Amino acid sequence: MSGNTLGTLFCVTNFGESHGPAIGCVVDGCPPGMSLSEQDIQVELDRRRPGTSRHVTQRQEADQVEILSGIFEGKTTGTPIALLIRNVDARSKDYTAISDTFRPGHADYAYFKKYGVRDPRGGGRSSARLTAPTVAAGAIAKKWLSEQYGITVRGYMSQLGPIPMPFKSWEHVPNNPFYSADPDIVAQLEFYMDQLRKDGDSAGARIEVVAEGMPAGWGEPLYDRLDADIAHAMMGLNAVKGVEIGAGFHSIVQRGSEHGDEITPDGFLTNHAGGVLGGISTGQPITVSLAIKPTSSIRIERRSVDRAGNPVSVQTLGRHDPCVGIRATPIAESLLAIILADHALRHRAQCGDVLRKG
Repeated sequence: MSGNTLGTLFCVTNFGESHGPAIGCVVDGCPPGMSLSEQDIQVELDRRRPGTSRHVTQRQEADQVEILSGIFEGKTTGTPIALLIRNVDARSKDYTAISDTFRPGHADYAYFKKYGVRDPRGGGRSSARLTAPTVAAGAIAKKWLSEQYGITVRGYMSQLGPIPMPFKSWEHVPNNPFYSADPDIVAQLEFYMDQLRKDGDSAGARIEVVAEGMPAGWGEPLYDRLDADIAHAMMGLNAVKGVEIGAGFHSIVQRGSEHGDEITPDGFLTNHAGGVLGGISTGQPITVSLAIKPTSSIRIERRSVDRAGNPVSVQTLGRHDPCVGIRATPIAESLLAIILADHALRHRAQCGDVLRKG
C-alpha cells in the first residue's frame, strides 16, 4: 500500500492498523536543535484521544506517545523522529459480524475491491484511529512553526449537524468537548448528541482552521500551490468530503468587486482569498473550512451485500463516534501545520537568499 507519506522536505509517514499492536509515524526532515519532549506531543494527543466525553467513542486509549529516535539530550538531531502509540483497548470481536459484509458509506467495499483482502477490525487502515500519529507529527510542526516564525495554528467547530455554531472567542474553544467558540450553545449541542446516540444514528460537522502570523511568499505556482497542498492534505483526513480556502464556495455568489481583496499601505482590507493568491501565501491568515460527513458505523440496519454479492442487512455495533467531527479539530490543525512546515523548508531552500524590499 502506497500513499502513506505526506510532505516533500518535512515528511510524515504513517503506519499501523486500528486493532494492531501499535500505530505511529516517522517524521523526517525536522530541522535539528529544537527542544522536543514526549510531553510536547502528548498535550496535542490528549486533545484528540477517545473516551474524553460521552459524545465520542468510549474506546479507552491513553494514546501515550513514545519517541524512539531523532532526539538527543532533549533536542532534535535532524534525523528521522520515530513516534509510537500502542493500542491497548481494541475489541476486535465487535467486528466479527461484519467480516464478510460491507458497511454502507464505509471504506470496506472499496478496500476489498482494490486489495482483495481487508482488515475488518475497527476498519483496519481506514480507521480514524490512524489520525493519532498525524496529531503527534503535527505537534512537532506546530512547535517548530511557533518558535521559528511565530505562527499559531488553531481551529474550532462551526457547525454540528444542522446546528450552526457562532464564533465568539478563541478562549472558549478548549473549555468544551465540541471545540465550540460559543459557550452558550453547548447545552443544545449536548442534547442533540444524546438524542443522536439514542437513535443509533450519526451526524456531520464543519471545522474551521486558521494559521495566523504567516509570512508572505510560501508556496509554489501551478501543481505545488500552497492552497492545493492544503486541500490535498485535508482530503486525506477520514470523513472529509469538502475543503474550502477563504470564501470557498461562497465565491460563486460574490462579484469581483467584492471578492478581490483590496490592498492599502496598511495591508489587505479583506481576506476572501484565505491568505493565498496564485498558490503563494500573502501574509494574511490562512483560513480553511472542512465538511465532515456523518459517521458510517451506525446501529441502524442498512442494505448492503456480502463478499459473494448477496443482499444482506448490516448493523454496526461496538464503540463509535456519533460525529467524528467532534475530535477532528486538532487533526485538521495538525495537517495544516505539517503542510506549512513543509512549505517553510521548501521556501527557505529555494528563496532563502532573496532580498525582500518594502
